[in-house]
Amino acid sequence: MLAHTFDPDHAILTVRPSEPIARHDFEQLSAEVDPYIEEHGALAGLLFEAASFKGWDSVAAFVEHMRFVKDHHKLVRRVALVTDSPIGDLAQALTRYFAAAKVRHFPADEAAEASAWIRGEE
Repeated sequence: MLAHTFDPDHAILTVRPSEPIARHDFEQLSAEVDPYIEEHGALAGLLFEAASFKGWDSVAAFVEHMRFVKDHHKLVRRVALVTDSPIGDLAQALTRYFAAAKVRHFPADEAAEASAWIRGEE
């Protein structure tokens, strides 16, 4: 399950995976943020918060994740990866080459700092 909350006042989508991510999780995320993006043009940021990352429940879920990134990467200004998983450093390094958003990795106990960074308050 990919729990998520959306703060329309700051245009920040926060996602918190508690188990391997499923394909349908991205349909739910799109349904939540796409109307806001259509009306306002972009999100200030995405905050991915997981002390550890359990991956995807299937190859189809991974493919859907990549599709979500492809469809939204130009519509999100900043992505904060708040995790102690090594995937945070890897994702930060890889996204430099294919994502328009600024991406930064934060330790798992720095969610408040990550949110401030997204809002430009660093």
